[in-house]
Amino acid sequence: MRRRLSSVRTTYMLGMVVDATGSGMYVPLSLLYFHHVTGLSLTRVGVIVTTASVIGLVSNPVAGILIDRFSARAVLVGGYVLRAAAFCTYPLVHNGVVMFAVVLPVALGDTSYPPAIQSFVAEIVRGTERDKLLALQRSLRNAGLGVGGLIAGAALAIGDSGYYVVVLGAAAGYLLSAGLLSTIRPSAAAQPAGGRVSRKGGYRMVARNRPFLGLTLLNIPTAFGYMVLSVALPVYLTRNLDAPVSLVGFLYAVNTVGIALFQIPVSRVVVRYRRTRAVALGASIFALSFVTFAVLGGLSTGAALVVGVFTATAAFTVGELLHGATASALVAQAAPEETRGRHLAVYQLSWAVPIALAPTVLTGLLSVSATGMWLLLAAATAGSALGVLRLERTLPAAAVHPVLPGAAPALSTTGSTRKVA
Repeated sequence: MRRRLSSVRTTYMLGMVVDATGSGMYVPLSLLYFHHVTGLSLTRVGVIVTTASVIGLVSNPVAGILIDRFSARAVLVGGYVLRAAAFCTYPLVHNGVVMFAVVLPVALGDTSYPPAIQSFVAEIVRGTERDKLLALQRSLRNAGLGVGGLIAGAALAIGDSGYYVVVLGAAAGYLLSAGLLSTIRPSAAAQPAGGRVSRKGGYRMVARNRPFLGLTLLNIPTAFGYMVLSVALPVYLTRNLDAPVSLVGFLYAVNTVGIALFQIPVSRVVVRYRRTRAVALGASIFALSFVTFAVLGGLSTGAALVVGVFTATAAFTVGELLHGATASALVAQAAPEETRGRHLAVYQLSWAVPIALAPTVLTGLLSVSATGMWLLLAAATAGSALGVLRLERTLPAAAVHPVLPGAAPALSTTGSTRKVA
């Protein structure tokens, strides 16, 4: 059984690394690519991409239905193939209309990915193994994104043809990931006992699951908090603190390298405790880091400011180490197996909406009061931490405890399982 679990983990993580490497090649260059091949302004390119993303967001409930009807693996692999096909047509883009036609399938594939991958993980591993696999995934994906960025930089060094190397390389990565993950077959014990549920009434079941909806709503402030590193912090550092632009890159490296190096050892410790406690602690440390950023506004430039910025970023990284993988495991286990796809599609909205709104909301708050923005984020994430603790007694015991008291860790692998008692 252990050997089969190891094989599943190896295949799964190889697929994740290939996926992340391909994404790392393209994501930083997405707007620049279309600006280069179409001649459209970056503003117009951004509007087209945003429009496609909003339409993709609307399709999120459909992804949940498809997962429950056909399986997480089918939706996951299908999303990879859809995006790979779209990327293969990127070299044909020459105007805004064609651009929208090719980025829309990518947006749809991107939307289906989070609930599909979380459902898939929930089907192939159980108990503490789920937390460990999610931790390993976060660690290796961060490394893959970095490698992808380096490959993209090397490709662009050869000239304009490097853009096509990047998009076709990303397409190849999606196809290879689809091939790898398609070989992993969840065991029969991981499937709902009553079979796949019908479409009728599926989301009404989610609406009646108040503890799960509570987790979803409480995640929104924390999701906004996650966005500060890429949206608010660069503006705050350069405009409000008069820090050099180069400092932004160093801080981003602190975060990504920290996740890559420490996610696995941190998760090995965290799985000994209740998931709700780890999630709440992570959100609380986010709040502490935001208070630190707010205090920095009163410092003059100099060594104290640099130390303060790195300290706040390190605290942010610690909060992410505690919160990220554990929250994913908590939510996946809290979702009933029969309607897991629908539940996780709804939960994904708590990430998708902040991601879509963060550029407008956070920059708007910065323009009004930078200190006020940080303190508002601190209060919101602290409130989220308290809310998760209050929800603890209403959530399924198997979701709260990686290993139920008195039960052995449970695994689910291809062909062999041990169920949580």
